[in-house]
Amino acid sequence: MKPHVLRSSNEAGWIEVVCGSMFSGKTEELIRRLRRAEIAEQTVEIFKPVLDVRYRRDEVVSHDETARPSTPVDAAAQIVLMAGGADVVGVDEAQFFGPDLVEVCRELARSGTRVVVAGLDQDFRGRPFEPIPQLMAVAEYVTKLHAICVECGAPANHSQRLTGETGQV
Repeated sequence: MKPHVLRSSNEAGWIEVVCGSMFSGKTEELIRRLRRAEIAEQTVEIFKPVLDVRYRRDEVVSHDETARPSTPVDAAAQIVLMAGGADVVGVDEAQFFGPDLVEVCRELARSGTRVVVAGLDQDFRGRPFEPIPQLMAVAEYVTKLHAICVECGAPANHSQRLTGETGQV
């Protein structure tokens, strides 16, 4: 690490949550924050759930096709094992990790890591989509983004389901 980058190993980390509905720009914002960390010469690792195969298996990709290499993992606990002492850890599609992600993020932050998490905070019914609400409660910084309703043009605070399925996912 270069001397002009002020960071010590006993410095506390923190948790940032970027949440909102589908198409609100969560992944785009996650990628922007991670890019800025790299400009600041910080080491960055990014993780996503292995079940996220919407674009490419080993990248997080925003809807505008901006992509970043990422590591797909089966469980949140793997993030701690694979973070490798990174200064900044990004997690995309965090709603698919389950409640263990909260403690994983807290552990990383306690070890001095900045953790940036992006995910849906509500399901299509407007109900809390865990673990994002729990992460919002323990995060130092929360950014809530809104999509634009394609029917009326108003801000959309939760996603609309267009299929007949009734499950949360």
